[in-house]
Amino acid sequence: MSVSGNSARRFRPETGSIPVEPGVYRFLDEHGQVLYVGKARNLRSRLNSYFGDPAGMHRRTAAMVAAAADVDWTVVSTEVEALQLEFSWIKEFEPRFNVKYTDDKSYPFLAITMAEEFPRVTVMRGAKRKGVRYFGPYSHAWAIRETVDQLLRVFPVRTCSKGVFRRAAAAQRPCLLGHIGKCSAPCVGQVTPEEHREIVNGFAAFVAGGGESMMKDIERGMKRSAADQDYETAARLRDDYFAMKRALERNAVVLPERTEADLFALVADELQGAVQIFHVRGGRITGQRGLILDRTLDLDDSELMEQALLRQYGDAEEADIPTEILVTHVPPGEASLMSWLRKRRGAKVRIRQPRRGAKRALMETVERNAAQSLNLHKRRRVGDLTARARALEDLQQALGLASAPLRLEGYDISTLQGQDTVGSMVVFEDGVPRTSDYRRFTVSSDNASSDTAALAEVLTRRFRRYLSERAEASDIELDLSDESSGPTKRRSFAYPPQLVVVDGAGAQAAAAQRALEELGIDDIAVCGLAKRLEEIWLPGSKEPVILSRSSEALHLLQHLRDEAHRFAIAGHRNRRMARARVSALDGIPGLGPAKRKALLRQLGSVKKIRAASAAELAEVPGIGPILAESILAHLHSDSEQPTPAANLSTGEIIDPNPQETDGTQS
Repeated sequence: MSVSGNSARRFRPETGSIPVEPGVYRFLDEHGQVLYVGKARNLRSRLNSYFGDPAGMHRRTAAMVAAAADVDWTVVSTEVEALQLEFSWIKEFEPRFNVKYTDDKSYPFLAITMAEEFPRVTVMRGAKRKGVRYFGPYSHAWAIRETVDQLLRVFPVRTCSKGVFRRAAAAQRPCLLGHIGKCSAPCVGQVTPEEHREIVNGFAAFVAGGGESMMKDIERGMKRSAADQDYETAARLRDDYFAMKRALERNAVVLPERTEADLFALVADELQGAVQIFHVRGGRITGQRGLILDRTLDLDDSELMEQALLRQYGDAEEADIPTEILVTHVPPGEASLMSWLRKRRGAKVRIRQPRRGAKRALMETVERNAAQSLNLHKRRRVGDLTARARALEDLQQALGLASAPLRLEGYDISTLQGQDTVGSMVVFEDGVPRTSDYRRFTVSSDNASSDTAALAEVLTRRFRRYLSERAEASDIELDLSDESSGPTKRRSFAYPPQLVVVDGAGAQAAAAQRALEELGIDDIAVCGLAKRLEEIWLPGSKEPVILSRSSEALHLLQHLRDEAHRFAIAGHRNRRMARARVSALDGIPGLGPAKRKALLRQLGSVKKIRAASAAELAEVPGIGPILAESILAHLHSDSEQPTPAANLSTGEIIDPNPQETDGTQS
């Protein structure tokens, strides 16, 4: 690919101005959007390599330099600091040309909600949450549930949802698991919070790889009880022993008992790659994960492995970092990585490539899994890539655009008779939804009743933010000396689309065009997609653009429009329901949130509170005779007025006939 070096020479810094110390650098485009983040032991040597003859560069490197309009850098003291800053910037800015690792499927985790008073064991997918301890990932959710079911007789931890827990506490009656001994029933006070947490800690220790030592302790206790002729205790311990054994048998022993290691295998070609990760705890495989990458710049396999390790452990908790990390390709910054991981874990971490023995044999298995994963991903993606590329090219030709619209933004308005009006903005990049950039806008009452006015307000606010963040993008600084400040917020509005698509016909497209022109923006194309005949309307055009119903471009626009519609409807519904949630207990003088909760906890519902006597209400902690009379007087006066239907378990008033519309005219 031939790329002119003129643009690179335009912003190339003077060689003498670039320091020779280690640091992290960023290439930015003309809008201030970060294109690429990298680190270097010697900033001057690394940056000078980008400003040579483009013909001798990797084509992706040449494309990145051609798209860039500026470069900046931050000097750090050590390579470990450079590693940490590189990870922070990649996470914050999500640069287009950095390697992107994505899970090849949604893996389930065994999760324990440690932040709750009574922690719960459950299966979770998706992004990790604070206050939750995760184990895995596992290949199948059913495998987690079967293992948990085996362990509940030994560790009777809570597994129920918050709703089930609250109902059992209000009724003072445990669920079936509590009756059969597979839950310690903290909901009805059979164990204290401290006792339940001790059970949870035992469960977590077993799953984390401490099963063998626990089984030896139980076996010794079983023999001791039998020798003392305490056969009932011996029988219970025997059942616990075999339950643990069955749970452990689900994971084969692959390495010595005390081994704690993660194995990373990378298989890649010129365009794509796959990473397989096996987690070994206590010598057994406790979890597996697969990552897929799109190769960007000319990074070799060892550098790709370094990026994979950064992604895996950048946000990991101390307990999730093992003592040993085995890799197929040793990363170039091996010593810096080990120092960084040692700092995060608080103990020594070793990175190495196994050469022989059981670890090498297991690594070959992991590598075969990575190769199979890459082949499967390629077969799945060939059709998708071809269709997306064809859709963007067709869209460029149909609308007369200067280039293929790599970033599309779709907008829609949802309202109900001018109330709770919400505007949505959804983003597609390279034909794929970018959900992290989705946004909702609450429309002001002045524009809520008019679809075009609401649309103009939403676009004005969005692109005013774009102009503001574009102006501020060059001023982004990260103060390494102030660790408490954390990373700056990613400027998600600073990157403009090549095409804005609004849900509607000519009127909506014209309103969107006017909003952009009033802000002085004339380099972003606008169109409307009408529902009835799926016509594409351009601002000021008397005739629509008609695409074939089988056109990939039309399918892409329909997907964008439908996603904007769904996102707007969901936001409107949330606002409407939030406004409708009014409790019958609100507004009673002297009855605050704590006393309301105490009433509902003891009596169960507003209906039962209304039916109770003043003496019964006065028995609730914090409710005296005078307040009890006031509550009953308020509830009985309200019951004489017609009201919407109420949720008897919470006292929330619910609209029995919700209606909604997107407010769009075709």
